[in-house]
Amino acid sequence: MSAEGDLSASLVLRRGALARVGLERIALLEAVGERGSIAAAAKQLGLSYKGAWDAIQALNNLFDAPLIAASSGGRAGGAAVITPRGHAVIKAFRQVEREIGAVLTRLEVGLSSGGDTGLGDLFWSLGLRTSARNALRGVVTRIALGAVTVEVALALGDGVEIVSVITRRSCDELGLAIGKPAIALIKSSFVSLGREAASGPNALAGVVVDREDGETTSEIRLTLAAGKTLVATTPRSGIDGAGIVVGASVVAVIEPANVILAVE
Repeated sequence: MSAEGDLSASLVLRRGALARVGLERIALLEAVGERGSIAAAAKQLGLSYKGAWDAIQALNNLFDAPLIAASSGGRAGGAAVITPRGHAVIKAFRQVEREIGAVLTRLEVGLSSGGDTGLGDLFWSLGLRTSARNALRGVVTRIALGAVTVEVALALGDGVEIVSVITRRSCDELGLAIGKPAIALIKSSFVSLGREAASGPNALAGVVVDREDGETTSEIRLTLAAGKTLVATTPRSGIDGAGIVVGASVVAVIEPANVILAVE
């Protein structure tokens, strides 16, 4: 087999149906550990600060504990360290990577002899991708059955809860049960922001950590408790005069019917 045709694989660790940790994100974690800041790690890897920040927040949202703990500092810096959970993820990835490398070496011998049965395809991740900006991993704590729909509550940690309303059939097909992990998918356009306290399900208190404005639309990123973040996209006309700026305390509200659930 020529060098151009050498068998290769792309390792992806999965945490839930949609959570994917590939080599690029592991390299980012390691760079943060080496450099001590997200900005420095992004520069080392040729990433934008925002791209690196988004990747790290996605990882923190999708695991049961944050992988990176960062203090404020923005693009100018700010300390960032790998948590024990982050070190465990890196170690697991690199260990599996080594094992798969050994397997590929043995498999390539068989494939090069003309006995290719398509086994190489098994080494490629078939995980789904989603356009939803918010993917929050939690644990099912409550299931309230209705005639047609089901209200499902996920605990994200530190008292933060997300409630979803889905059909009973969907609940059955997903196999949801108390204590089982699940992922809440929320489009950023479904997140409403306000400065006053709100009651009811999915009224989440947070602090604005980033705001990016376009001509008519703004993207707002909030930090919640439990190391989670939430992204909202909203018309600029609705927030320019509302004091929704970096550092402001806000309340994000999401209708339970707009929360989609996914499972492992």
